[in-house]
Amino acid sequence: MDAQLNGQTAPALPIIHLLGSGGFYGAERMLLDHCLATPGQHQVLFLDAPPELIARFRAAGVDCRACAGLGELMRHLRQRRDERPLLNTHNFKGLVLGWVAATLLRLPLVITQHGFTPRSRKQKFYTWLSLQLCRTASVDRVVCVAESIAVLCRHASVRADKLQVIPNGLPAATALPQRTADQQRWLAGYVGRMSCEKGPDLFLDALIPLCQQYPQLHAVMLGDGPERPALVARIDAAGLLERITLPGYQTEMGPWWTQLDALVISSRTEGTPMILLEAMQAGVPVVAFGVGGIPDVLEDRHNGLLAAPADSPALARQLETLLNEPLLARTLTENARRTQLDRYDLRALAERWSQLYIRTAQEARA
Repeated sequence: MDAQLNGQTAPALPIIHLLGSGGFYGAERMLLDHCLATPGQHQVLFLDAPPELIARFRAAGVDCRACAGLGELMRHLRQRRDERPLLNTHNFKGLVLGWVAATLLRLPLVITQHGFTPRSRKQKFYTWLSLQLCRTASVDRVVCVAESIAVLCRHASVRADKLQVIPNGLPAATALPQRTADQQRWLAGYVGRMSCEKGPDLFLDALIPLCQQYPQLHAVMLGDGPERPALVARIDAAGLLERITLPGYQTEMGPWWTQLDALVISSRTEGTPMILLEAMQAGVPVVAFGVGGIPDVLEDRHNGLLAAPADSPALARQLETLLNEPLLARTLTENARRTQLDRYDLRALAERWSQLYIRTAQEARA
């Protein structure tokens, strides 16, 4: 699609995305949808990614390739320098290498901040360095997927005129199979990487007592990660291996949306989770900790149920409310669908991205 630059029609703006990734998670889902929906000539350079992730982007029609470090990145960008591509970085490795390349080659640079997980000393350093780089003259725009992330950027003295909040969004829903009621089982789900920031341990803190109290309650934990062995050991110790299952990483969520009675988001930190928006679109009620951008999306007892961050007993009480009040669950899902369509529809958000890219390119050419 052509863009308007300085009042004239110009070829599609070349946009090169830089991403280091370990798999297809929220940021990767956002980027794939973004490339397909936002006008421009998109290319994704994977700085570190499994081959199946690259294959998934290619299968969807996105121009992408593996890129082994800064030297290869610089050679690639020099080959395309006459096109004056715009760089859009995602996650820490993409930000650092993109900043170096944009500084040396004087290319326009947009940073997408999906969120921070400053729990370890290393992660705290990554967060600090990311925010410091966002303050520099090499960075033209910083796009935050949630207001809570923008607050951190402001506190770090990132200039207000650089900052913009554009939440994640979803494309129009495809037809989902009809949900089938199971009178013998009420299923709560955890979906995400099994690592500290996603709070799978907090999920079990809430679910194990509830499962012991309600025989019809079952749970499924979808995903993989370093905490999986400890989680399995906890479930086994509670005698609940048959009722809290861990099927592993899932490439497609469609079949699960027809089975889940609730999505539980027990994260310690978040941006605007893609899985939250997917559940809202699919008609699955959400119970979540009020962290990151989640309270921007959900209003308690209107389109979801919220608990104080890291308060697993409160999370359990909210899930118990949902379990015992089917009429409330129906109201929440109806309101959540409207919220997702009205405020988190990808078509409208892609237009905001397009205008941001065009403005950034115009300013770089001025």
